[in-house]
This record gives sequence, C-alpha cells and structure tokens, in this order.
Amino acid sequence: MATPFLTTSTTLSLSLSTHLHRLSSSLSSTCFPFKPNLHRVPRNPSLLASYGNPHLLFNHEDHHSTYKSLLSTRVLGPKSNFLQMGPSETSCSREILVKSSASDSSNTVISTLSQKVFGVLHLVVSLGIVLAMDKFLKQAFVAAAIKFPSALFGMFCIFSVLVILDTTIPAAATSLTNFFEPALMFIQRWLPLFYVPALVVLPLSVRDIPAASGLKICFIIAGGWLASLCVAGFTAIAIRKIVKTEMVDAEPMAKPSSFAPIEFWTWGGIFLASFVSAIFYPTALGTTARTCLPFLLASTVLGYMVGSGLPSAVKKVLHPIICCALSADLAAVAFGYISHSGVDAVLGDYLTKVSSNPGAGDILMGFLGSVILSFAFSMFKQRKLVKRHAAEIFISIILSSLFSLYSTALVGRLVGLEPSLTVSILPRCITVALALSIVSLFEGANSSLTAAAVVVTGLIGANFVQATLDKLRFRDPIARGIATASSAHGLGTAALSANEPEALPFCAIAYGLTGIFGSLFCSVPVIRQSLLAIVG
Repeated sequence: MATPFLTTSTTLSLSLSTHLHRLSSSLSSTCFPFKPNLHRVPRNPSLLASYGNPHLLFNHEDHHSTYKSLLSTRVLGPKSNFLQMGPSETSCSREILVKSSASDSSNTVISTLSQKVFGVLHLVVSLGIVLAMDKFLKQAFVAAAIKFPSALFGMFCIFSVLVILDTTIPAAATSLTNFFEPALMFIQRWLPLFYVPALVVLPLSVRDIPAASGLKICFIIAGGWLASLCVAGFTAIAIRKIVKTEMVDAEPMAKPSSFAPIEFWTWGGIFLASFVSAIFYPTALGTTARTCLPFLLASTVLGYMVGSGLPSAVKKVLHPIICCALSADLAAVAFGYISHSGVDAVLGDYLTKVSSNPGAGDILMGFLGSVILSFAFSMFKQRKLVKRHAAEIFISIILSSLFSLYSTALVGRLVGLEPSLTVSILPRCITVALALSIVSLFEGANSSLTAAAVVVTGLIGANFVQATLDKLRFRDPIARGIATASSAHGLGTAALSANEPEALPFCAIAYGLTGIFGSLFCSVPVIRQSLLAIVG
C-alpha cells in the first residue's frame, strides 16, 4: 500500500522541481549570475517517506515549513533571497541602488558646493554695496562741507526707505532686507573689532596728561557712565508706566555663527608668517605700516576669537574687546622690542589715519560707517516695537543726553579739573565721530583727550554693562538697549548685542539719537554758553 503514496510523492516532487526550474531559468537570464540546479531533489528516505504522506505534506505546518526550508537550501543554495519581495533583495536591484546612491551623493556634493559659492558671492556683493554706499556718502558730505556724520544720515535714510516700501510694496522691503542679510550677519559677527583700534592706541592719546588730572578724569568717566546708564534705563521704565504701554516680545534676531577651528589656525598662520617676514624685511610691502598690517590685524582678530571663547563667568570681567586690544598691544610690544623700533612706532603704524598708507586699525575703522548703516535694518526689523515704545525711547534719550553733558561739566568743576580738560570730555557718551565734531565748537578743547575719554567710557561699558544691567534688574531689551547705548555708545552696543541681539535695534536707535541730540544741544548758543559757565 506504500507504493502508490511513494509514487505520488515522487511525481509531485518532480513536477514541483520542473516548475521551479522553468521559473528560475526565466529569472536567471536577467538578474541571477548563476543557474541553480533544480533537479537535485532530496534522496533521504526518511524525508521522502514523510513527503509521501499527503497529510504530512499539506496539513501539518511544521513539515510544510521544513519542506520550504529544504527547497530553499537545496534548490537555490545557501542564504538565497529567492521569492522574497523588496527592491533590495535581488542582485540587479542592488546594482541599481548602488548606482542611484552614487548619483544622489554626487548631486548632493555639487549642490552643497554651488550653495557655498553662491553664499560667498552673495556676501561679497551685499557687503560691497554697503561699503560703497558709505564711501559715497562720506565723499558727498566732504564736498558739501557738512560736518554731520554721513553714516548717521545714511542710517535714517535707509530706515525711512524701508518703512515707505513696507507701507507701499511690502514684498520689496522684505526682498531688500533678505538681500543684505549676509552683509548684516558679517557685520554683527565682527562688530566689536571695528571699535577696537582707538582702544589699542590709547597709550599714545593720554601720554601728555598729568597723573592727578588723569585720575580725576577717570573718576568722572566711571561715575558718569553709571549715572547716565541709570538715568536712561529708569527713565525708559518710568515713561512706560506713565503711558501704560504693555511690553511685548521683540522679534527674534539671528545670532552669528561661532568661530571654527580652521579660522583660528588660518589667522594664526597669517600672524606667524607676516610677523617673521616683517622682522627680516621691514619694508617688504613698501612702508612699515603696510608691512606690519597683516600680523597686527591677525593679532587683533585672534584676540577677539580667544576672548569670545572664554567662559561666561570670565567674560563678565574680561570682555572679548579687552582681550582683543591686549592681544594687539602685546604684538606691538613684541615686534617693537625684537625689531628695536619701539612700541610707539608700531602703534603709530597700527592707526596711521592716512588713506594712502593704511594700517590694521585703519582697515578695521573703515567698517564703522557700514556698521552704522547696518543698524537701519535692525531698526526696521523691530519697527513695530520701536513705534509702540516711541515715547520712552525718545524721552529717555533726550533726558540722558542733557544729563550727560551737564553732569560732566558740574562734576568737573566740583573736583577741580582744568576747564579745558573738562570741556574736552563733555561728549564722553557720544560716539567718536560726533564727539570730535562737538568739541570743535568749544575753544581750547583737546581732541585727542576727547577720543580717549570716549574710548575709556566705551571700554567700561563694554566690560561691565551686562553685569550692571542685571544688578539693576533691567530685564526687557528696550531698557537694556537704551541704557547701554546712551551711556557707552558703540563699544557698549557691540558688547551687549554680541550676546543679546534682540537689544540691538534699541541700541542702534539710542546710539544714533544720543549723538544727534548731543550735537544739536551743543549747537544751540544758549546751551553751549551755559555749559561753559558751569565749567568755569
């Protein structure tokens, strides 16, 4: 009775083997690199006996799975993926996938490279336009014999244009802002550097001042900075309470990227190569100023990078601006000692103030006008907040400007400071460009002392403004921005905005308005005479 079952099993196995052989032959012609031998059926009697029972073959799941496993192993070879569905399961599919992945990777690399090239070109074009605009305005104001700073005029012009476009063609204002975004981020990233040159050459500016007078000036500057900051900040808060303007959050401002190690090593290499070259060939680039320019510029940049990487607790005491200035001064001292030229000569080459023979400081200060122009875009981004808080902004800045001028004159007389020196430090809270214009209205003023007083005020503000604002519990960006710029102008603005970009718009408008109101007040004969009367 076993013979029919055995015959049936054998027939079934051969039929199944023939069917699989035909199917495999059709597939192997396209995808399989080998031809499996489907005629190798199992000859194990025990297994064949089990296959001979139809109930065992078709009704029992364990024997059915065993048979499928056996076919997979014997017929198709070990680890075969035959009859498994999926794009990565066959050799031809894997080959297509490899080619597709290589193509996608190549396209990604090309796309990334093109984006980087486009980004660099976008930065160069946008920043070049801002620099060209600043240069054009300077030349126009010089030709017209206008003493008012051209960059401040340009800042308010740009802001006005953006506001008008936003009212009439909003898409145009947005497109214009987006176009200049790379330039704005570049300026914001390096903002403190552009105010450092006056601090680097500070030893040359204060050399001829007597020690006793210098101490009195330092007392006036330090105390006056704190007093001006308090007046501006508390006035802004008080006016808001009077007009009952509800404080709303400022528009989020993007923070510039941190410095990469490749940037540090690149500037370090420039410093070493140019420093050694300048020692052996002092006039390799024509003049000593141009020859010293690369390593003095690199030392300034490296100082800023190192200072920016310090822990937050350290930066509250040693601000990156101080590290920046100290780094440049140390480089000047080292070169002056090794080359036997003296530190004074090297600092003189750092800031020559001669366009045909620029030094590192001249290159950095060449961006100051562009910095002021860029403030227009920051103000525009926060235009709704500026409009909402116009009362506290304008009133606090006007009161702070008047307080700064009159308090300096009064304290100078009380401490017995020479009238000429007191007049020279009157515009201590106003940016250098406007401060020099203001003291030119007074006879006998020392412009070098004016620049030094402005720089020291900014240095104090840059180093201590954040800690002081926290102690005074000035929380909102309006009070912090106005108090900072009204008391410490550009250096304070650079220091605060580096960590609090949301305060930059209010720093910018306070920075500009403080200088404008100070210039206007001192231009009025009555106010100027009253200041002279207080000074004595």
